[in-house]
Amino acid sequence: MVSQTPYRWKIAVRKATLVLVTRNEGKTREYALLFKGLPLEIRALSEFDGVPEIREEGDSFEEIAIGKARQATRLLNIPAIADDSGLEVEALGGAPGILSARYGGEPSDDARNNRRLREAMRGKDNRRASFVCAIAIAKPSGQTLIYTGRCTGEILHEPRGENGFGYDPLFFYPPFGRSFAQLTAEEKSRVSHRGRAMMRLIDDFEALMVWLDAP
Repeated sequence: MVSQTPYRWKIAVRKATLVLVTRNEGKTREYALLFKGLPLEIRALSEFDGVPEIREEGDSFEEIAIGKARQATRLLNIPAIADDSGLEVEALGGAPGILSARYGGEPSDDARNNRRLREAMRGKDNRRASFVCAIAIAKPSGQTLIYTGRCTGEILHEPRGENGFGYDPLFFYPPFGRSFAQLTAEEKSRVSHRGRAMMRLIDDFEALMVWLDAP
């Protein structure tokens, strides 16, 4: 699990502050677990008054994550971390993709999204799918870093499990023999698309902290 990995920094690492660009409670909980043990103070977007809605613009997970992080860091004048993630299903040509959160229509609703996915997959033999995540960190100067992760599994015919959020009840992870919604938060953080992107960030953590300190 990411949060239990022992870190020994080769450099003196001060504590840095980042704003997490999300109002999704499930995602906020996942990040709290992923960041545990790191010298970071994470402040949720909801802690700041008067912040307008952060727009999602772009044609890829990477572009959208970068755009959200840059908007937030400009508004608040502190470094921001944002991600964009979603589900790519082979039999649906990569859909729902960047539209994953709104696949069932507006406003975003997990149950409606899952119903539409089940309907779209009716009669499909190829159930292969991947969760994809892009994490962007932006500074007020506009400089940005990006980290990506991917987790491959299969789409179930029926939902399983009560944990997680989003498409987790329909996403079966073969190495564990369970859906994401049947995993504990700790199990999911080890193998999820977001956890894998975070591991790349952690592998780069010393350089990241130097980069945050630079003008």
